[in-house]
Amino acid sequence: MCADTPDYKDTLFLPETDFPMRAGLPQREPEWLARWERLGVYEALREKARASGNRKPFILHDGPPYANGHLHIGHALNKTIKDIIVRSHQMMGFDSRYVPGWDCHGLPIEWKIEEQYRAKGLDKDEVDIVDFRQECRKFAEGWIDVQREEFKRLGVTGTWNDPYLTMDFHAEAVIAEEFMKFLMNGALYQGSKPVMWSPVEKTALAEAEVEYHDHTSHQIWVRFKPVDGALDGASVVIWTTTPWTIPQNRAVAYNPSITYGLYRVTEAEEKATVTVGETILLADALAEGVMAAAKVTGFEKLRDVPADELSGLVLAHPFRGVENGNGEWDYDVPMLPGDHVTDDAGTGFVHTAPSHGDDDYQLGLKFKLPMTYNVEPDGTYRADLPIFGGEAIIVQDGKDGPANVSVIKNLAWAGALLAKGKLKHSYPHSWRSKAPVIFRNTPQWFAAIDKVLDDGMGQYGDTIRQRALKSIEDLVKFTPVSGRNRLHSMMESRPDWVLSRQRAWGVPLTCFVKKGAKPTDPDFLLKDAQVNTRIRLAFEEEGADVWYVKGFKERVLKDLHDPEAYDQVFDILDVWFDSGSTHAFVLRDREDGVPDGIADVYMEGTDQHRGWFHSSMLQGCGTKGRAPYRNVVTHGFTLDEKGMKMSKSIGNTIVPQEVIDQYGADILRLWVALSDYTQDQRIGPEILKGTADSYRRLRNTLRFMLGALGAYDPAKAVARDAMPELEQLMLHRLAELDAQVRKSYAAFDFQGVFQSLFAFATTDLSAFYFDIRKDALYCDPADSPVRLASLTVMDALFHRLTTWLAPILPFTMEDVWLSRFPGDDESVHLQDFPDTPESWLDPELAARAQKVRAVRRVVTGALEVERRNKTIGASLEAAPTVYLSPELAQIVTNPDTFSTLCITSGITLTQGEAPEGAFAAEDVPGVGVVFHHAEGEKCQRCWKILPDVGTHKHPGTCARCDAALG
Repeated sequence: MCADTPDYKDTLFLPETDFPMRAGLPQREPEWLARWERLGVYEALREKARASGNRKPFILHDGPPYANGHLHIGHALNKTIKDIIVRSHQMMGFDSRYVPGWDCHGLPIEWKIEEQYRAKGLDKDEVDIVDFRQECRKFAEGWIDVQREEFKRLGVTGTWNDPYLTMDFHAEAVIAEEFMKFLMNGALYQGSKPVMWSPVEKTALAEAEVEYHDHTSHQIWVRFKPVDGALDGASVVIWTTTPWTIPQNRAVAYNPSITYGLYRVTEAEEKATVTVGETILLADALAEGVMAAAKVTGFEKLRDVPADELSGLVLAHPFRGVENGNGEWDYDVPMLPGDHVTDDAGTGFVHTAPSHGDDDYQLGLKFKLPMTYNVEPDGTYRADLPIFGGEAIIVQDGKDGPANVSVIKNLAWAGALLAKGKLKHSYPHSWRSKAPVIFRNTPQWFAAIDKVLDDGMGQYGDTIRQRALKSIEDLVKFTPVSGRNRLHSMMESRPDWVLSRQRAWGVPLTCFVKKGAKPTDPDFLLKDAQVNTRIRLAFEEEGADVWYVKGFKERVLKDLHDPEAYDQVFDILDVWFDSGSTHAFVLRDREDGVPDGIADVYMEGTDQHRGWFHSSMLQGCGTKGRAPYRNVVTHGFTLDEKGMKMSKSIGNTIVPQEVIDQYGADILRLWVALSDYTQDQRIGPEILKGTADSYRRLRNTLRFMLGALGAYDPAKAVARDAMPELEQLMLHRLAELDAQVRKSYAAFDFQGVFQSLFAFATTDLSAFYFDIRKDALYCDPADSPVRLASLTVMDALFHRLTTWLAPILPFTMEDVWLSRFPGDDESVHLQDFPDTPESWLDPELAARAQKVRAVRRVVTGALEVERRNKTIGASLEAAPTVYLSPELAQIVTNPDTFSTLCITSGITLTQGEAPEGAFAAEDVPGVGVVFHHAEGEKCQRCWKILPDVGTHKHPGTCARCDAALG
């Protein structure tokens, strides 16, 4: 610039905005939370819906977390997904309601109180049960307050001032009422069958309360001798990994379709328990493996043993006649056919203890085998059991007790032990105490899922199973679709629902049984609607604790039944029945619920196919006749960056609060949106750095837009038809995105939403549209048609990008919105997605623009070569010649417009074949570029190099800039 040439910088329309480049999210997010609370944004949206009268309710029903600890990364993932669903549906025009809730009963909380007791050397059983329950209630209340604040810090919207709690009096009353529907419709029965039992927690467990871990078990091969010398004295050999069940053996099962053989030992190691010449009966497919385990080095098959020879065979229990056995095992053990017996592992014969396994139990039912009651609630043998009395299977710290070893030793002394070893395998453990569980026969309360129900709700089937399968097949949509098959297969094969727990903290089984009656007697259960009503009203007024107050039985049976004729049941309900009932006291009963009590969405982790989705389905089908939800959305588990499960002992856990403290909650939310949550997700320091980088790139795009719009006057908006094609193309892209964003949000596909918007913001806008239009925005006269059209498009972009992204990045989009509209009552979260006219769609223009952009890509490629060669420093120093095929010459016709697109000072368009040496791109045939320097002087205002620079009123300017200066 010459010394006498003015500095025109102050005459440019450069972007102006207070929106900072650095987000400062950890410090600023709490300010927005406080603002939303002051504005009452959630409540304002409900009022907006009531006032409009035409917004359809949309309800995501919250699966309640347990109130017993700080949030982990899985909580953050779960609640963020829910929040994005709720916010996006609100902004798509629904009355989108979200009532957060907590599961307050059950073992997770009771176990914490018991731990406190043990630490103080106190005995829980010596404390009044109502006092103990009150301690559990206070514990839950404390953690609810903690978790509520942690959830709110994530930016999750909802009725935080009025959540639902399963321990609220109304909730407890409804849970009891829902249970009594099972009582009245015939689903409830008391049965004695083996259930998964935790000796540490002294209660039955449901499948959903069990997790599988590797466990090393004893494995033994045991001889059963036929009585009366059958099979020429050969032994039938069984294999088991639960030696402690041998004292409860009542039969040995075989499969008639398996081929069996009689085998004789011809050679054995010195330490073997077998003797040469001994004969044993085995499945042919397993004989070699059994012999190896028994240290047999030589054997021969004597003959086949057909199934009819096994039918009716009677064996002696291995402890028959044992010293100090007191005749306990001096009974016959029948051999019985069973389809569950295979020749995949073991011996081809299955030791059967009907009290300790479902297959065993079913076989016992079929053949009327006696049940045994040898194992106490704490996992010890009954005190008066000969030899083993009082020995523990599992001790209170969750480790193996002496029972297994004791049984093995006594089998060896009795001459029944063929072989022994150890086996590492997957085994069920309680997910609370982490201790192994056992199968144990106890009297429990069940909901029959194949019984025809007397409730008049047979539209989708007469039994719970029928209704559940019909709901899965016809009434519920699953995301991902694999969830459908998973839940369907579980419902097809699941047994009756074990409803009872032998604990203290929960809703009791509110029923009475007739003294002296058997569970099979028709009058065993008291069924009286008036009694049920009294119970419900008492719970509404005083909570479920009242059930344990002395005299309550007399109070509710008074004037209706003789209290002395009935016993009160004191088991508590499976906590999954509590959460499975939430549809009734949340969706049905609350003002912000829906009359039919059916949610639009249940969304939880994939483990809830056997948990909350499952129990809600069973409960709903038993009391409503169908599933209480229309959509089931599931997310995977959260792993570290290497794909390993997170563990405190490994030190690879990610704590949500630490991420928030470092980056802000929006970065954590963006990580969720960037993940395919339907699969397992990975998170760690490097992944979070990448997420933060994506955030910064998006933020810069939004900042540029805010700067350009600082002086935008809506009164000067340009109609679409009056816009240049580039602006019309941007409106077309917005119309395309509008449909895509709405479709993806409706399908709960946030990854699809963000990827589309991020690509648009960084590629279509920052790297293309904004780059091209900077010149017109900065340098054109204030009211130039191109500048006004670009600002009009910018305004449309602003309203759509901020609202489309608000469900994912609520803090940042609030910041963006308030930077432009700083009113005290303003919030982006009070907006809907703007309606986008279909008339903006122009497929022909888009197709033409795609070809123009391809030609542009060849030109920019040619200029990049010159830039690398340092022939030019900036593209405005170029004025290339572009050779086009006849087809492309019909599309790229205006050199001035195309020069603007290529950000050059000039361009020459020529139809014909490019000369040798011209720059070309293989993927864009029909285009050649020959580089030329732009001719003329550099305009000191816009930096274009043009021949007319210096010939105008204002020194050192081109015609356009001279006009802009006036």
